Amino acid sequence: MYIEIQRNAGASISDQIYQSIVDHIHSGLLQEGARLPSVRNQSKQLGVSLVTVVKAYKKLEDDNYIISVQGKGTFVTENKEREVLVEGTSPFDRQLAFQDYLPRAQFARFLHTSERIQLSSSMVDPGLLPTQWFEREISQILSRNPRVLSRYAEIQGDSQLRNAISQYLDNLGVTTTPEHILITNGTQQGLDLIARTFIGSGDVVVTEAPTYPGAIDVFRGRGATILSVPVDSEGIRVDLLQNICDKYKPKIIYTTAPFHNPTGTVMSLKRQRQILEIAQSIQCIIIEDDSSSEIYYEKKPPAPIKNRDTSGHVIYLKGLSKILAPGCRTGVLVASGSIFNRLYAAKANADLGNSLLTQKTILPLIESPKMQEHLRKLRIALKLRRDLVLALLSEHAPSGITWLVPQGGLNLWISLPSWMNADHLLIEAKKQQLNFLPGSACYPVEQENHHLRLSFSYVNENLLSEGIKILCTILHSGFSSKAMHERSPYF
Repeated sequence: MYIEIQRNAGASISDQIYQSIVDHIHSGLLQEGARLPSVRNQSKQLGVSLVTVVKAYKKLEDDNYIISVQGKGTFVTENKEREVLVEGTSPFDRQLAFQDYLPRAQFARFLHTSERIQLSSSMVDPGLLPTQWFEREISQILSRNPRVLSRYAEIQGDSQLRNAISQYLDNLGVTTTPEHILITNGTQQGLDLIARTFIGSGDVVVTEAPTYPGAIDVFRGRGATILSVPVDSEGIRVDLLQNICDKYKPKIIYTTAPFHNPTGTVMSLKRQRQILEIAQSIQCIIIEDDSSSEIYYEKKPPAPIKNRDTSGHVIYLKGLSKILAPGCRTGVLVASGSIFNRLYAAKANADLGNSLLTQKTILPLIESPKMQEHLRKLRIALKLRRDLVLALLSEHAPSGITWLVPQGGLNLWISLPSWMNADHLLIEAKKQQLNFLPGSACYPVEQENHHLRLSFSYVNENLLSEGIKILCTILHSGFSSKAMHERSPYF
């Protein structure tokens, strides 16, 4: 188990040990029943005092992440209701002796699950995607150009596709040229390329709170010190951001704009300008992660921050997989100057370029007027699903449950009473073949356990209705349990 200690970080060393072990547990890297190093061995491995490790372990045990068994050791437990099995050992337990450098990988744990009602991942219902178009297009591509499978694509991305995407981005308010575009394997690879290129151990990265958990995983993997700033109805709190930037001089500010993931709120033009001014004043890079600006429900959002970037401080990431073809894994990175050159080199080191076939597959639709028609129909269909969820929550959710009405995107952010734990709620939901993303995965620093993210875009209306009603029934049960026993319920 890899724990990186940053002695100049804002958090105490004991808190860093605590957070690292929590991240490992939530990511599934440390599973229930796994034995932790003894306090003495952990102290030697990390080069810290026994008192510091004891303090971290005590907090972990108080929060029910670990349990100490007299004479046997300290073991991971997922929650206080489960007993830890310590008698038997697996032949794979010895693998824990192999050092790794993965501090966190939470998002992958929730991305693909087996439950019948999938509300955990921001994917679009395959029935709403132009699948038949792509089936015909792949057949035609192979018929017209059978050698497409025997050629590598350009590392930067197919030139025809980059030309088409340049025009597509112009409609979104991002003016760029094909020379400044890098085709990536989804926005997740774009984040990874940026992190590998510009983030080293101890570098400060500022994110929103809550934020996209896949970004937290990537930044934590590079050893970054992550500081978070709350969001409100206009986006990231600039007053708090300014204070952090004055004190810590971050290397990167990460934002999911224009529609915030996971809350679905829209960053105002004023906030966009303020963030850009802050980044320019401290020579900081802004990563603008735009996964769904095309999916708006009331009105078109403001153009991205990149639209106002004249000095090259913004790296813009655009996802196309969700709205077109997840199997094609196509993302776009836009940058300029030496920043772009270094990211190009990182891409070459990573995979030497995306698949040519998948690039050629989405090209005709990107170029076609049918693209805008597809997006229009997608907005209508997803707005109906969003409104269905809002109506069902209004009718069935117990008093004390609140939610934000997303103005765009694929998610709904729900807040529970502070005594409710969404991680424990998920255990009950899974018993009824329902899943969602617990809000704890969306916070890089804070232990916020009383929120959850519902993605309403993947399942059909019938399953969506069933899932929301199941969730509300579980919530009512929690309130009843609290009233009956005058204590916090299991979930």
